[in-house]
Amino acid sequence: MRGACACAVVCALVALCACAGLDERTRGAAERQLLALLGLPRRPARRAAPPPVPRAMRLLYEADGAIPAAAANTARSFHHTPTELDERFPGEHRFRLYFNLSGIPSDEIARGADLTFQRVDEVTGAQRLLLYDVVRPGRRGKTAPILRLLDSVPLRPAKGAVTADALSAARRWLSEPEHNHGLLVRVLEEGERNVDAKQPHVRVRRRVTEEDEEWNTRQPLLLLYTEDSRARAARESGETRLVRNKRATQRRGHRTHHRRKEAREVCQRRPLYVDFAEVGWSDWIVAPHGYEAYYCQGDCPFPLFDHLNGTNHAIVQTLVNSVNPAAVPKACCVPTQLSSISMLYMDELNNVVLKNYQDMMVMGCGCR
Repeated sequence: MRGACACAVVCALVALCACAGLDERTRGAAERQLLALLGLPRRPARRAAPPPVPRAMRLLYEADGAIPAAAANTARSFHHTPTELDERFPGEHRFRLYFNLSGIPSDEIARGADLTFQRVDEVTGAQRLLLYDVVRPGRRGKTAPILRLLDSVPLRPAKGAVTADALSAARRWLSEPEHNHGLLVRVLEEGERNVDAKQPHVRVRRRVTEEDEEWNTRQPLLLLYTEDSRARAARESGETRLVRNKRATQRRGHRTHHRRKEAREVCQRRPLYVDFAEVGWSDWIVAPHGYEAYYCQGDCPFPLFDHLNGTNHAIVQTLVNSVNPAAVPKACCVPTQLSSISMLYMDELNNVVLKNYQDMMVMGCGCR
């Protein structure tokens, strides 16, 4: 099953990379098949100038897609979506944050959600950040909002970011999207009952005089970690992903092999580089620009040598073929080890997504 999926991915990629020889209908079918395998309903819109990628997402990608939530294979970043309610929160100690999660596929389950705030320099004193899920908004002069406390984070003078846990709210929003009323953030003086912080340790809202470029690096960022149905099925069935160091893989892929011509005809891994610019996807895929997919090709001769990784069935099949070729074909050269790759891209709503895709790179070939 996994090998068949990987072969389908490689075939679609090869078709797209060789699109010059394809008619528009065939190329479109190949693109749709590949997007479906990648879990995307359609190709994200072309952008002349994509929004900047948050540093936190870059760091996750550079860590080989190591997502800090158990079982998650996807990370998404979200910024606050401005609404008319923003005007009700003029201070810097209290603000309502709204994150639009409508673009997340229905098959994904939230495994983690971190809301990160940037610190303000040279602020002293002890404070506390309170994060609430707005279960039901209030009506001015009539009813108070219903709030559920999600996290309480002590604030002390320091460097770096502050993170609060918003997982339970994210799970509720995914199951009840019509009841996503955002989060309420409050910064209070520590040790004093319900006293707002005069100079908060963290930034919760934008200042009137702040430029876009400056605010982009300081605004609160929601990182949502999810697991899709493909990854969940693989995990529940006991399948494991082969994780390899990318640089080591590239070094192995470029080694020079000095073999006889006969050896080159035997089943082995062969190079296949996929360039996303050639596919026409470089406008929405941030990284990588391409990757070595590899493929398997070659003969499975009798007798099958150990390095061909043949199964007992393949050995028997090859033996029968050597005696009576008309009775059964030779064993086939197919992937026996597959590795995942991490992809950083922009979705339809301009959110940055990091996804770990299984079975995208051939690591070993054998006769089956």
